[in-house]
Amino acid sequence: MTTTLITGANKGLGFETARRLTAAGHTVYAAARTPEKAGRAARELGARPLVLDVTDEASVAAAAARVEEQGGLDVLVNNAGISGRPRPAGAFTAADVTTVLDTNVVGVVRVLHAFLPLLERSASGVVVNVGSGLGSFGRVHDPERPEFRLPGVMAYAASKSAVSMLTVHYAQAHPGLRVNVVDPGPTATDLNGHHGSQTVEEGAEAIVRAALLTSEGPTGTFSDAAGVSPW
Repeated sequence: MTTTLITGANKGLGFETARRLTAAGHTVYAAARTPEKAGRAARELGARPLVLDVTDEASVAAAAARVEEQGGLDVLVNNAGISGRPRPAGAFTAADVTTVLDTNVVGVVRVLHAFLPLLERSASGVVVNVGSGLGSFGRVHDPERPEFRLPGVMAYAASKSAVSMLTVHYAQAHPGLRVNVVDPGPTATDLNGHHGSQTVEEGAEAIVRAALLTSEGPTGTFSDAAGVSPW
């Protein structure tokens, strides 16, 4: 039985990913910041509730201890994130970026630091970091891509670039694990005010595929619904 933890599993892509992996036979921890949110999601999904706030060291440590006590972990999906808003470059401040980076980047590191020992004990440990095409240097330089037209400066895009680089480093440092970053595409969720062109079912496809990788699968890659893609 594969045991999977998904951060930010109470809504959007996290919830849909949890639903799909539960249906695939995984034992899923539906992680959210409060007991109420985690419990509600777990009841709807048939999953295990887990309180985990990626911005809180004590919360992450307590979650890791609980998962270890209950048998360990095989798959970690780092999905929790916040967006921030695009701002004109001249108006962009440190305050605009600090909170976003703490959740989207430092939060990923907090969670990985706590759960890597458990994943290393798995026969087929997998990490899926949910990224974005907005964090791809190639895509934001391509006039044919929607990422090229992002207005202003956006902390979210910078945070996803950082997640991509961290993914490569963790993949190199832990060759026994499959560590990849996934771009779900422009999915309509609370994160973007439901302005995305895809449904959560479509957006979760690439995340689920990466979560189902075996020990023979790729690592250190960037992929989307079409498959492994250039960075």
